[in-house]
Amino acid sequence: MGIAGAGRVLGALAVAAVAPAMMVIAAAPVAAQEQSSSTAYDWANVRVGGGGFAPGIVFSTLEPGLAYLRTDMGGAYRWDAQNRRWVPLQDGVSEGSFMGIESIAADPVDPGTVYLAAGMGARLPAAIFRSTDRGDHWQVTLVPFAMGGNEDGRGLGERLAVDPSDNRRLFFGSRHQGLWSSTDAGAHWQPVEAFPLKGLGLPTVRRQTHGGLSFVVFDPARKGRIFVGNADPEGARLYRSDDGGATWMALPGGPDARLLAAKAVLGRDGMLTVTLNDGIGPNGITRGEVWRLDTANGRWSDVTPLKGADAPEGGYMGVSVSARDPKMITVSTVDRRRPVDTVWLSRDGGRQWEELWPRSTRDVAESPFLDFDGKANFGHWIAGLAIDPFQPGHAAYVTGATVYETQDFDKPGPMRWRPWTRGIEQTAVITLTSPTGGAHLVSGFGDIGGFRHDDFAVSPPRIHLEPFLTNTNTVDYAGRAPLVMVRSGNTHARTVPDTSLAWSADGGGSWSGLHVPACAPHADGSPCPEATGDAAITVSADGTAFLVETDTPQISRDRGATWRRVSGLPSRVRVTADKQDPRRFYAVDFAAGHIVRSDDGGASFRPVAGRGLPADLTLLRSANREDPAPILAQPDRAGALWLDLGGALWRSSDFGESWRRTGQAIRVDRFGLGKGAPGRADPALYALGTKEGLRAFWRSVDGGTQWMRINDDRHQWGLRIRMVSGDPRLFGRVYVATDGRGLITGDPAKGE
Repeated sequence: MGIAGAGRVLGALAVAAVAPAMMVIAAAPVAAQEQSSSTAYDWANVRVGGGGFAPGIVFSTLEPGLAYLRTDMGGAYRWDAQNRRWVPLQDGVSEGSFMGIESIAADPVDPGTVYLAAGMGARLPAAIFRSTDRGDHWQVTLVPFAMGGNEDGRGLGERLAVDPSDNRRLFFGSRHQGLWSSTDAGAHWQPVEAFPLKGLGLPTVRRQTHGGLSFVVFDPARKGRIFVGNADPEGARLYRSDDGGATWMALPGGPDARLLAAKAVLGRDGMLTVTLNDGIGPNGITRGEVWRLDTANGRWSDVTPLKGADAPEGGYMGVSVSARDPKMITVSTVDRRRPVDTVWLSRDGGRQWEELWPRSTRDVAESPFLDFDGKANFGHWIAGLAIDPFQPGHAAYVTGATVYETQDFDKPGPMRWRPWTRGIEQTAVITLTSPTGGAHLVSGFGDIGGFRHDDFAVSPPRIHLEPFLTNTNTVDYAGRAPLVMVRSGNTHARTVPDTSLAWSADGGGSWSGLHVPACAPHADGSPCPEATGDAAITVSADGTAFLVETDTPQISRDRGATWRRVSGLPSRVRVTADKQDPRRFYAVDFAAGHIVRSDDGGASFRPVAGRGLPADLTLLRSANREDPAPILAQPDRAGALWLDLGGALWRSSDFGESWRRTGQAIRVDRFGLGKGAPGRADPALYALGTKEGLRAFWRSVDGGTQWMRINDDRHQWGLRIRMVSGDPRLFGRVYVATDGRGLITGDPAKGE
């Protein structure tokens, strides 16, 4: 999808220079892009199907079959009813912050117009996106109020709303800086000075946020009437204006003031249904309620499905009302871990409720990994819930892992839910590898572990199991025995159950846990690296040796039955195994600032000359377990190494003894190796990097001297990239691990 303006792409933003709210960003100049040569590529997602948190779903009230989905780090999607798939709407965005969507507003007058409030966090750029062609192209306005599309409270909303009596007029309830309005379809914004809550201000502590003004709802039956919810501790829970925002009043009575307003929906009978909780979520909610306000007389009624001391811990967040029958309302629970999060349905305006979980089934054939190591449950983090305004039997709810839909919502009997995910790839990919044999791609994901990808067009049958680890941080294969693989990972808990290490004999199809000897207790009480997923694992070229970076690195030559300490190697330095010579392993000793190598199969390491490199490599240190290894070994040649040294690319052909700089034309962020071009001795190099002022994806076939751009302005995915790699068996094939838009594969376009 494009961005309106020159080149139809949102380029690098000079955010620091933007003080006024009026600055409209349409597109970056294309002149810099045209200075660099390029080659056309075809891009596609490697299919998983869902996989991440989508906090909100919005149906158009004007056009049947039109719906929008917002995600917390993968941008927005539109449902294409004709082709029955979700279409990503922000792949042309190059500012990563804009992939976190705070709110979506579908225009109530013009079905082609839609707005996004985009911004990942309080310290990152924020913008309002406007489209008049259902998200195919965008106009973008940088705004001075902060957002939190990937922060706590991202399930609240919708914060952005369009006035049905004047659809050029919008209101936005911000997290930290009060209520804002626009009178020119989002091009310019100004604070609503009359609104009584000015916000708590930008947070001063990292990862801290505020709930702020959680929703804005217009009353289409009464011009000028607006409702605004409050999810901060100060002030009332709900405010109303009857004169288009000129004056405001706090609505008395109703919910406990200690609860925070989460979401609201107004039925055509004038009843406003509001969900409230003791936290902003998506975690940490222990109590919640559901209230209805009769907007004609101001009377509140408590319609919470389960009340009293015996009610399960958790709250309520998602809420929807049928467009055809306003007494048909539905709400979802959140953080109700026992027995499970659920959806409640009432057909009489909340007097009686039916819990849908007991009569629901989940058919996950579209995304079979959702069964994990058991059977898919009803879901968690059910922040968004919606009834299709044109089909009352069609309803959908979102979870932390997928979007489910049913066609049975208005029917008695069994209710079948299926993943509504075709086209949605909303995942964070931490790592990947393309082995020299077996499946062409094996990945490590955040939250859902990772996969062996046998067919890129089909959702894999299972995640990595035995052990089941929510995150896979490292994965490696044996260069001369590629079906032998190893991985390390962690769960969301501080301590990993059983083990964080595993190996496979069948190219990642099945796994067995590896257990290292218990480590000595740390003086400061901190856990051992193998208990947290910080102990990376590497396999020798012949697949016989596994090297694990515990406090004192250890090596096993009998599939983990016994372990020996490795000498001369510091812990947590990201060891790289030679892909052809099983005797050789390499690493950067960050503390000493030099390259070390093993010549005895990993038993011991010693410094190598490293001629040509800068004298001090201490600045190369990487403390993040999810960062790629700085040294890569060429798959087809022993002793051929490549090193990313602070964005500068270096290569060695003699096992690290000497190095020479290459790729001077580019500053590398991420790079990988692939099969060389026909007639070329060098591997193909693929990189996310900056050349001639343009940050993009590049390929070199001559060892880094010349680079050609391989992506275009429509394929940028926020440039939130964890890893880039080529395929050692297919020239031109590249894999991109995005942080929010899933796993991307690219191949040269036909004719290139």
